[in-house]
Amino acid sequence: MPIVESKYKAPYFFRNGFVSTVYSGLVRRVKDVVQERERIHLPDGDFLDLDWSFSKEKTNKLIVLLHGLEGHAQRPYITGTAKLFNTNNIDAVAVNFRGCSGTPNLKFRSYHSGATEDLEAVIQHVLEQKSYTHIYIKGISLGGNMVLKYIGERDDVPNQIKAVIAVSVPCSLKGSSGELHKMNNILFHNNFKKHLLKNLKEKKMQYSGKLSDKEFNSIKTLKDFDDVYTSKAHGFKDAFDYYEKSSSLQFLSNIKTPTLLINALNDSFLSPECFPVKEAKHNPNLHLEMPKYGGHVGFIDRKNIYYNEKRALEFIASVN
Repeated sequence: MPIVESKYKAPYFFRNGFVSTVYSGLVRRVKDVVQERERIHLPDGDFLDLDWSFSKEKTNKLIVLLHGLEGHAQRPYITGTAKLFNTNNIDAVAVNFRGCSGTPNLKFRSYHSGATEDLEAVIQHVLEQKSYTHIYIKGISLGGNMVLKYIGERDDVPNQIKAVIAVSVPCSLKGSSGELHKMNNILFHNNFKKHLLKNLKEKKMQYSGKLSDKEFNSIKTLKDFDDVYTSKAHGFKDAFDYYEKSSSLQFLSNIKTPTLLINALNDSFLSPECFPVKEAKHNPNLHLEMPKYGGHVGFIDRKNIYYNEKRALEFIASVN
């Protein structure tokens, strides 16, 4: 598929990737989204909290929303999409990954970029309990990697899933990790690490004996966190084994569901490997759009509706 030419024109001040990323993460607010929480139970005895918002009229269409690292279902990049889709007669369900809903999850494990078994559980719940005939999935950052892996690693994607949109995706987890450890990303790196360590400290107290003080105190970087906790808690040998097996890049060639991937060229979190030009050119189902601006999930546009949110709606309409 030819690379999609982006029509995104960033406001002048937000052409700076750092500014657009920080504004979108810390300043943006989305109002008037009413969510109803549902808790579903997972096969291993844990749970996920789902936050639903609905169209005014009954609809057979649903968008499933997946947040990024240390995010949740009330982040503006989630509620902004939910609001736009609800006003266009599409229900939305925003997934809180394990431990991200405000209530600690029940297992020592939590969530990670490749945990497609949890997304599978959500999809199966929707298919068994609801009556939607058209399901779309939109993932942001970590959630984007998860959904790309989900639709690429299997040949039995449910027929009800009609389209996927993935935004600001670290398709190569090792490459993206390398970028986050560079000095220009030190503020983002340290902010992620602070939140991850806070949650891990609580989990360490809950599961005494699973993680020693020495191991916890050895975590100085995000890669250390993945070496000490993410990999060990989720069945990987180490951080690099986790990155290799969970990166969506290796699964893109097998995607058969119409998919739009939007990665900004000035996204400082993404390495060159996160722009899969070759894979897109050889897969008619993978549409790769690379706007010049946008930072990391910072596609600021008019009326507080972000460009990636409008593009998601357009892409779904084109598929239908």
